[in-house]
Amino acid sequence: MNAEVAIDVFKTTILFALYTAAPFLICMLVVGLLTSLFQSVTGVQESTLTFAPKLIAFSGLALLLAPWLLHSLTEFTVATFGRMTALAH
Repeated sequence: MNAEVAIDVFKTTILFALYTAAPFLICMLVVGLLTSLFQSVTGVQESTLTFAPKLIAFSGLALLLAPWLLHSLTEFTVATFGRMTALAH
């Protein structure tokens, strides 16, 4: 096994995971901050108020980004399978 190729595949995999998870993480951060701001301003400390908006935002974003995620994952998988021959040497 070529060590440089294995390290490059690992690095590419980690970067791809960050690339695909970043929109969800950023969205949850923004929704959480807005929810916390709303709770601070109004004084409402309902536990479901912190969970429900994040769930709705995540579901909506998942539906919106599904085609992009599927396309990106397909391209990544094809590229990774194509590089597996270099790992064998």
